[in-house]
Amino acid sequence: MAIIHPFKGWLPKPEHAEEISSPPYDVISTEEAADLAKGKPNSFLHVIRPEIDLPSEVSIYDDLVYEKGAENLKKLLNSALMQQDEKSAVYIYRMTVDNHSQTGVFTCASVQDYDNDVILKHELTRPDKEDDRTKHILTQRAHAEPVMLTFKDTEEIGFLLEKNTVTQPPYIELTSDDGVLHQIWRAKAPAEFVESFSGVENLYVADGHHRCKSASRVSETLRKEDNSFPGEAEYDYFPVVLFPMGQMKILPYNRIIKKVSEKQFTTLQQDFNLAKTDQKEPHEKGVVSLYFKGDWWEMKLPSPVENDVVSKLDVARLQSLVLEPLFGIKNPRTDSNISFVGGSRGTSELERLVDSGKADLAISMYPTSIEELVEVSDHGELMPPKSTWFEPKIRSGLIIHTF
Repeated sequence: MAIIHPFKGWLPKPEHAEEISSPPYDVISTEEAADLAKGKPNSFLHVIRPEIDLPSEVSIYDDLVYEKGAENLKKLLNSALMQQDEKSAVYIYRMTVDNHSQTGVFTCASVQDYDNDVILKHELTRPDKEDDRTKHILTQRAHAEPVMLTFKDTEEIGFLLEKNTVTQPPYIELTSDDGVLHQIWRAKAPAEFVESFSGVENLYVADGHHRCKSASRVSETLRKEDNSFPGEAEYDYFPVVLFPMGQMKILPYNRIIKKVSEKQFTTLQQDFNLAKTDQKEPHEKGVVSLYFKGDWWEMKLPSPVENDVVSKLDVARLQSLVLEPLFGIKNPRTDSNISFVGGSRGTSELERLVDSGKADLAISMYPTSIEELVEVSDHGELMPPKSTWFEPKIRSGLIIHTF
């Protein structure tokens, strides 16, 4: 059963929340972070993308970067802009954009639950990214950004979320540049949430596999140093936002192929009976839309060879039955001929990349469902890379967990 751990969060004072908060580190490049942080000395980007404060020739994996991140975090926490709660708390976090809203529990999860598969995964992690996040956490002595987890809806937790948001105004409220309204409340009785989640069998990683794995590695490292038992120290817990599955929104994770020959595309046309279309987004599972030389094409994916939960996924069918045999892309994690475009950027970004010559072929996917993610996780299987793009994204810098 799931363990949640109230903690003494560091929060911006409400009047400073907008100037401090930022997009998460993994949805923007160093160049984008530097541009967004211009003229914003208090932006949390200086903590999670500290390379923007160093000369461009400094590697993002240089020790100077990790030291700068720790320095920037310490400066921020010691400023008059932030304050730490005196008592351990559980927080409620709501994101609203257009006609979509999702409300979750911002708390800490247990590293033990992650290690023991109470928290279930669906993606492999890359050692280089694990190393990077682990160094940031160890150097800062903080988990600067939360992980997005999901769980099967329960009436009890739904009632607690509603009770805590209708009976008091939010402590923090801001609208980010992408039009998302972010609101945070403090739960009146944290123990009620602890008790309710003790009846939840599994939590599922939605977004943040590398942060989870890095938190586990940090815990293992520091427990060896301290000769402590699992669960004794604050570093044995890491911040998460737990959203009910029924509220989760997944967008497609689209693909671009950088080099495609005329012969390869002709083969694609012949083997898969491509038909020109006005539809830039596939209308159902099992179909993808292709953009090549100014035209959109519809392609039905081949039926899976195997009948297991992973092989039935559109992203798996595309990879194993099209990209590998036709384009020779055996490992999409490392092959330089393929790249990925988050669904929030839309099909206009796919057209731009192809029309500008940065790619020859764009592939617009049908989104993976939350039910498919859960089924894969429950079976202990892993999805192909870049299978899901969750939107909206949790804002960084609103609640920080230190140890």
